[in-house]
Amino acid sequence: MKRILATFLVFSFTTFYLLANSPYPVRGLCIAAPPPNQVDEFAGFIEKELAPSGLNLLILRVDWGYEYQSHPELRGNNPLTNADVKKLVEVCRENNIRLIPQINLLGHQSWHSTLGKLLEVYPEFDETPDIKLPEPGEYEWPNPDGLYCKSYCPLHPEVHDVVFALVDEIVEVFETDAFHAGLDEVFYIGHEDCPRCYGHDKAELFAGEVTKIRDHLAKSGAELWMWGDRLIDGKTTGIGLWEGSYNNTHRAIDMIPKDVVICDWHYERPDPTAFLFASKGLQVLTCPWRNVENAVEQEKMMRLFIDSATRDMKPRYLGMLQTVWGSTRNFMDSYNGTAKEDRMDNSAESFKALSKIWNQ
Repeated sequence: MKRILATFLVFSFTTFYLLANSPYPVRGLCIAAPPPNQVDEFAGFIEKELAPSGLNLLILRVDWGYEYQSHPELRGNNPLTNADVKKLVEVCRENNIRLIPQINLLGHQSWHSTLGKLLEVYPEFDETPDIKLPEPGEYEWPNPDGLYCKSYCPLHPEVHDVVFALVDEIVEVFETDAFHAGLDEVFYIGHEDCPRCYGHDKAELFAGEVTKIRDHLAKSGAELWMWGDRLIDGKTTGIGLWEGSYNNTHRAIDMIPKDVVICDWHYERPDPTAFLFASKGLQVLTCPWRNVENAVEQEKMMRLFIDSATRDMKPRYLGMLQTVWGSTRNFMDSYNGTAKEDRMDNSAESFKALSKIWNQ
């Protein structure tokens, strides 16, 4: 508790300072955690490049890439050690950067023709056990049966004993006061293959899982952060089934706790849905990816929302979160201008564009 309080006080001071000197308090980057052999280089990159850019939030997607002690069977290949993580914790603390880890919960439990570690080790948690992954080399996106990524069953009586042990462990080792649970692109929920979930309202299932994760984190004073796409009506808005929901989970926006922080990503268009979340009482960040023009427009939109907001709405607009979906290696090389042409990561250019605005 003392650790979380200290982290909160440091972040609160930083937030207060930025509110006085910036149109919004949070200026973030979400990226995959580096592999162990790149930790020292990435720590140097944080100190020399990210901190001077104006960054004050770093979300690292860890998933199975940590040397878990609570469930060592769920370690991925080449996992980070406790000592690796502490190097990142230290450099972020020294540079007043809030550090938040992510493990994908509920959705994204498979990718292409490969199961994630959770369903590989615990196949009984699979929401759709009768839908098989394609053989390598036979992948279509999505498969004819609609498969994109598998989900775990949110009503399985044992799944949370496992995933919450990992959540607690990763929150502790990162010495953090928040956790990002992913929760994006959940296409399999309340599926007919699942004897527990089928027939349940999908919005209620989704809201129930969000609430259960939030309530667990709250016991240690930590916040829940998540992606916002499943809370947007993709059909009515025309935003579509990737950045919005076609399976009615969007109604969960009125069922989840108001202290959940929403990361509102839009990559093809600068859609103004931050207002939707703020109007529902939720704190929100706008999240671009690799389109520089969109990133700049999304940043302008965030400032417009804040400038035109009521006193009650204004604090809910937290700021910007640049997302990176390539490797840490490619992002650093692209940022430094040393990446090969076929390995360029345009999200580095988007981040630079945001940084230029932050430092004006």
